[in-house]
Amino acid sequence: MRWLIASVLLALLTAVLVATELQRRWELPLAVPAGGFPLTIEQGDSLRSVVRDLNTAGVVPHPLLLIAYGRWSGLDAEIKRGEYQLPRELTGKTLLLFLQRGRVIEYQVTLPEGITLAAALEILAGAEALETVLEGVNDERLLSLASPHASPEGLFFPDSYRYVRGDTDWSILQRAYTQMHQTLQEAWARRAQDSAVTTPYEALIMASIIERETGLPSERGDISGVFARRMRRGMLLQTDPTVIYGLGREFDGNLRRVHLTDGGNPYNTYVIRGLPPTPIALPGRESILAALNPEPGNALYFVARGDGGHVFSDTLSQHNRAVRDYQLRRRRDYRSSPEVSQ
Repeated sequence: MRWLIASVLLALLTAVLVATELQRRWELPLAVPAGGFPLTIEQGDSLRSVVRDLNTAGVVPHPLLLIAYGRWSGLDAEIKRGEYQLPRELTGKTLLLFLQRGRVIEYQVTLPEGITLAAALEILAGAEALETVLEGVNDERLLSLASPHASPEGLFFPDSYRYVRGDTDWSILQRAYTQMHQTLQEAWARRAQDSAVTTPYEALIMASIIERETGLPSERGDISGVFARRMRRGMLLQTDPTVIYGLGREFDGNLRRVHLTDGGNPYNTYVIRGLPPTPIALPGRESILAALNPEPGNALYFVARGDGGHVFSDTLSQHNRAVRDYQLRRRRDYRSSPEVSQ
């Protein structure tokens, strides 16, 4: 009987000692280096495989204990994929909570206002840790998203987007498309009654032209006003950025008379009446608002001053004087707005 009692007591003592040792090991900080430790969890990785890699790297000295706790707590099924930088002073438990909360490294990519979709794709292709899956502007996913419109150009909101390793250019553009749709709808609800555009898509086209015409926020409404008045009068818009967009890679930096008379360019607003068939760039919020709220006035022409701003004129004679003053003295072949009445 005494032997049985002694055996039970010994077993209990052993269990207490083992439990105490396990608790001690569980609460010990992991062997994370001073500068932190990079860890990437791919889609489909299990806690077991992650812990095995950490054990191989010397970060987790007791992998079985961590795996057992993860399974018992259910945290093994809740770890998030992504790229992590493990901080020091993590214990086994706090490591699991860290991975459950998905505190992954975030990156950021910026799509500037006024760039084309092709340029946006180039920026995304060069973004760190972002996967490229789209095959250019005519990728089927982009065309499907743009339907019923002929082109996906201009349908994506220029902004800064945060992402994590494993995200794709397609996922960024899906977010940009949603943001543009929301922005356009909000702006459409605030449109002026005298706006020259009749649909949100036309507003997007007009906004893209405004975005490309001026870099000065204070001028957007004035340029919108010029275009609105010209459209109401049945005048040609005669805006260089649309012609340049239609030329694509053929444009070498010099816009020539042959380009302005080219009837085969569907974006040549020196020949076609009204708006071009699609946007020519990714317009920002302020250009969209300007397209839908043109400034009142009498100006029908404008010409670049050479410093980012423009001179606005009510009559053709005033405009031609401004062209001589601000353009012909500098570049004989430069034109930024109409020289002849239509």
